[in-house]
Amino acid sequence: MKSQRMFVAVLFLTACLAAAGADRKFIVKPRPADAQALPFSDAVLVGNTLYIAGHIGLEKTGQPPAGAEDEARLVIEGIKSTVEAAGMSMEDVVSLQIFCTDLKLYETFNAVYKTYFHGDYPARAFIGTDKLVRGGRFEVMGIAIKRAQ
Repeated sequence: MKSQRMFVAVLFLTACLAAAGADRKFIVKPRPADAQALPFSDAVLVGNTLYIAGHIGLEKTGQPPAGAEDEARLVIEGIKSTVEAAGMSMEDVVSLQIFCTDLKLYETFNAVYKTYFHGDYPARAFIGTDKLVRGGRFEVMGIAIKRAQ
């Protein structure tokens, strides 16, 4: 728990330092009617660094799918569409934090994850938690850095 708090503190400090000297672009993708007024952006682009907010995997009904594999796919697709909305690709993702309500789903999540990331994987944490918003099993947040062309 202490190492998780330290990681979050370092991540927050890095974000603050980067934001202090750079223009920011706020990425907000279309949302369902019941989620339009949520008080956060899907991501914030500061210079060449994208800070990706927590994404959950929901169906059009606003609920998570019945199967954990389908939910994992939806949540990673949400990350992918946010990264692409910022003009980046999944190859630009350097760090992810996955929150999960059931650590027995580790391998299920990894099977889906490996279809999106190949070879050099992003740094990653897989963190157990008791509850997530809207009854989801997974929430994923992360950082992407645009590679020099």
